Amino acid sequence: MPPKSVPLPAKPSKPYFFYGHRKPSQNRPVVYGGLFSNRQVLKPPQSPLPPSPPFDLRKWDPHLLSQNPSPPPIPTPHQHSKLSPIARFIIDAFRKSQYTWGPSVVFELNKLRRVTASLVAEVLKVQDDPILASKFFHWAGKQKGFKHNFASYNALAYCLNRNGRFRMADQLPELMDSQGKPPTEKQFEILIRMHADKNRGQRVYYVYQKMKNFGIKPRVFLYNRIMDALVKTGYLDLALSVYEDFRGDGLAEESITFMILIKGLCKAGKVDEMLEVLGRMREMFCKPDVFAYTAMIKILVSKGNLDGCLRVWEEMRRDGVEPDVMAYVTLVAGLCKGGRVQRGYELFKEMKKKGILIERVTYGVLIEGFVKDGKLGSACGLLKDLIDSGYRADLGIYNPLIEGMCDVKLIDRAYKLFQVTVQEGLEPGFATVKPMLLAFAEMRRMSDFCKLLEQMQKLGFSVNDDLSKFFSFVVEKGERTIMAVRVFNELKVKGYGSVLIYNILMGALHKTGKVKQALSLFQEMKDLNFEPDSSTYSNAIICYVEDENIKDACICHNKIIEMSCVPSIDAYYSLTNGLCKIGEIDAAMMLVRDCLGNVTNGPMEFKYALTVLHACKSGAEKVMEVLNEMMQEGLPPDNIICSAIISGMCKYRTIEEARKVFANLRARKLLTEANVIIYDELLIEYMEKKAADLVLSGLKFFGLESKLKAKGSTLLSR
Repeated sequence: MPPKSVPLPAKPSKPYFFYGHRKPSQNRPVVYGGLFSNRQVLKPPQSPLPPSPPFDLRKWDPHLLSQNPSPPPIPTPHQHSKLSPIARFIIDAFRKSQYTWGPSVVFELNKLRRVTASLVAEVLKVQDDPILASKFFHWAGKQKGFKHNFASYNALAYCLNRNGRFRMADQLPELMDSQGKPPTEKQFEILIRMHADKNRGQRVYYVYQKMKNFGIKPRVFLYNRIMDALVKTGYLDLALSVYEDFRGDGLAEESITFMILIKGLCKAGKVDEMLEVLGRMREMFCKPDVFAYTAMIKILVSKGNLDGCLRVWEEMRRDGVEPDVMAYVTLVAGLCKGGRVQRGYELFKEMKKKGILIERVTYGVLIEGFVKDGKLGSACGLLKDLIDSGYRADLGIYNPLIEGMCDVKLIDRAYKLFQVTVQEGLEPGFATVKPMLLAFAEMRRMSDFCKLLEQMQKLGFSVNDDLSKFFSFVVEKGERTIMAVRVFNELKVKGYGSVLIYNILMGALHKTGKVKQALSLFQEMKDLNFEPDSSTYSNAIICYVEDENIKDACICHNKIIEMSCVPSIDAYYSLTNGLCKIGEIDAAMMLVRDCLGNVTNGPMEFKYALTVLHACKSGAEKVMEVLNEMMQEGLPPDNIICSAIISGMCKYRTIEEARKVFANLRARKLLTEANVIIYDELLIEYMEKKAADLVLSGLKFFGLESKLKAKGSTLLSR
């Protein structure tokens, strides 16, 4: 029996590169240990940044932005964790130079004994500065014994495209050819794929043309990619020209080639041409399947081409392709939305006959279509069929039915359906109750109207907000404004009312020409202690100006200013126009400046008014040039523009210059004779007022007030 072997004592574990551990340091933050699986990244301590000085607008120099552009974002350490040591050395050289190419970078790079094309590609793959990448690529190409390979060229193309320099990337084939490395189909495929992913159809065609110039014929796959990109971006004509080249090269179409063209022709509505391609597809023994036909129908439905949909459906039947549920649902939905609900219902019955499972969405589309078509009985029959099939109707089905019943004055049945939605816990919204509220209002059943409001409140509706939506909907048609006011008069007695409702009704009354009634609502609102907001005052300004009560309009404007708000653009325009009519030109021009300083996009008349004021410094000819520009923009000179001419000419030029402008407008039949006389009187009055103000200012400056007052003058008491 052999002696038993005595186990040797285990050797103490000796730290070794393969299975040992190394303490990370700042110079070597990436640690490999074990089976290279426990990588760690040591983050350097971050010192707190000093507080930035406060921004001073007076010391700001915009030219510094162009002289000192912000450096590109510094890549995070994990982006470079898989780079080789030499690649990390190059990236560190870029970082030390703040990502700008210069002698310091070249000095660091010259320390390298040898640069390979794979190293260049490795660096370019993580580079985010296209200018720096191009400089480095050019520097590497000048090194002794170095030649770029396809990998480095491709990496530069990806880098340029990734950073928005795709036009530079398109020039790489010429660069490769000039450096003795003619491009292959792969380089053009990369460029085409980049442009296709970004939906740059014209650039795809540009690269394709360049590919032809280099004498390279694409494969079928690349041809398909080019045509697909052109079709998706709306360049069907270019895609068809590429297809002609495809056939000219003697290549055989694949099923995807045909489908790309068919989809493009469907989008363009060219059904006859699409059927020709479909016939060619059959000749190549690659008949479309149900998914291809469904895609055609979906495209034609999205374009509203229902006749084309039905023709495709017949072609599908001709090919013996059995439609699935998606094909049926797509066509039924398209027919119902396009007003052909009866044809859609025939397909629905065909689905039931075949035993195809019909979704609730299909029922909803058909019910909504029947309601719009006025066939409420058929819609209710479908609802019963839906419930018998084991489905529960949702609000998308109940809402059209309720609206349809209200349209034919079956308001009680609609109310019962509403109760059903509540009992089933469907949480109806404003869209559900709006048709019932309108029907109750039109039928003057205000007790039922208020009863519905009470139920809405119990269900958690925000009644005042929904009433605001209701009145906004009602006054969309001007003839229903009186009904809206009547309904509100009955509701406010029961405590329903808000500032927003008053604003809606005031605006609607003003649009229908009932200014006095709108102002009475404004007064009533204040009597009931409602706090008007800026919209209320803006509506009041417009109404007061039309009622020729400029004083109260100005009071409303001041109220808005006291609230630290801004009047509406319509209120600005109306008040400015009103002030111009009564000769308060200075106040009107002040409002013009105030409006343009407070709103984002003021009226064009205001912008041209300031332009006219500035042009008055140069004389009548310059003003008429501005007026000609206005006419080209379709803006004839109005009251505000003429007032700006009076103000500018009295301030910078003479009365005769202003009269010359008005005479020119009269000769061009832009002003009537009566308007010229009115503006001439305003011109004289305004000039006299300015002269009087100048005299008074002189008397006050030289201290002559006391002498005039001693002689009994009342001139300075104005």
